Amino acid sequence: MMAAERGAADNTIAAYGRDLESYLGYLMRHGRDAESVSARDIRAYISTFDKSTISPSTAARRLSSIRQFHRFLHADGLRPDDPTVVIDSPRRRRPLPKVLSEMDVDSLLKATAAEDDPESLRVKAMVELLYATGLRVSELVSLPLTACMRDRDFLVVRGKGAKERLVPLSAPACEAVDAYRAVRNRHLPANGESPWLFPSRGASGHITRQRFGQLLKSLAISAGVDPGKISPHVLRHAFASHLLANGADLRSVQKMLGHADISTTQIYTHVIDARLQSLVAQAHPLAAAARQTKK
Repeated sequence: MMAAERGAADNTIAAYGRDLESYLGYLMRHGRDAESVSARDIRAYISTFDKSTISPSTAARRLSSIRQFHRFLHADGLRPDDPTVVIDSPRRRRPLPKVLSEMDVDSLLKATAAEDDPESLRVKAMVELLYATGLRVSELVSLPLTACMRDRDFLVVRGKGAKERLVPLSAPACEAVDAYRAVRNRHLPANGESPWLFPSRGASGHITRQRFGQLLKSLAISAGVDPGKISPHVLRHAFASHLLANGADLRSVQKMLGHADISTTQIYTHVIDARLQSLVAQAHPLAAAARQTKK
């Protein structure tokens, strides 16, 4: 159902599969099954989560998996009720995303121009595309070979739920992809063919998210940027927060990121607010006077 009806991503389906395997294993060990389990039993399972090893976000996702599973069972008539409707979701504070400064991103882009070997040109193309479009890393690594070939102004992206969106392309990103195409054959599999823009000899046929993350951290070291601050998702955050900080409207950023709900995009306004508060605290004359008084 998740794959056929909702078009959920492979990573989402895999995560839900692990969650339900853990849940059903617990029920089996306690002599229960999904058709007879009660809300009390589900609460007992949730109470077994080890807060020292399971993050709040993981715990929330596990409960979400269980909710959707029982909603499915009820909708398909496999049980007469949904025991999760009376279970409250744990309240958790949404953490602010990590964001790179514009100076950090500039350092990364300059570092990509330092070398012109095939690996460096591939990394440069991927970083330029990621920062220019705000793609999810899964969307970036699985771009088709035709990306940036015909339409130089927009990129058609197939995102979550197989939904397509248009994202504006920048001239530097297209130029970086053009330079990479000239050496792309170095990364082709043994048969010399691949439908992906960033092919690989691995099982997926294209470069993996993990491999790109490793290359990005190596690039950060070369650029003099803390590698602990860098990940593909952080560059996506940088794209959104830098756009908003420079006057872009929230709805446009929402469409480019492919967020279904604008509340997801609004987290970036909180990042900007926090940075402004920090700036005022450091630079305002009254704040400086207050610090002197405390001394």
